Amino acid sequence: MSFLIATILLSDAQQMIERSIAAARALDVPCSIAVVDSSGHLLSFVRQDGAMAGSAELAVDKAFTAYIFNNRTDTLGALTQPGAELYGIQHSHGGRVVAFGGGIPIRYEGRTIGAIGVSGGTVAEDIAIAQAGSAACS
Repeated sequence: MSFLIATILLSDAQQMIERSIAAARALDVPCSIAVVDSSGHLLSFVRQDGAMAGSAELAVDKAFTAYIFNNRTDTLGALTQPGAELYGIQHSHGGRVVAFGGGIPIRYEGRTIGAIGVSGGTVAEDIAIAQAGSAACS
């Protein structure tokens, strides 16, 4: 049996990053932006001038988390609180799981084909910037 696997192309990732950069500039928030493909691996990345050093790895891990769990990282955050059904999952995958906002899966025809992750601002700013970038694939 053979089938095609849909994925984000580099050109898609670049558009997502450009839209995210525009949103980050509008909010005056220097940040890091990462896009992963349908294998969960990094496809494209940018760290804006002035972005915190720690934002780079967080952006990549937010995208990774959104992809592997097929869910927004802010949604996962609510599920990982003490007493919630996924409490402790943030310690899985070698500590790469991020359970706060800024990671959004990208879907095509009902399937997750990649994800975007943003880090550098407040959680609300990261979410807004990631949403602007993910809109490039809508």
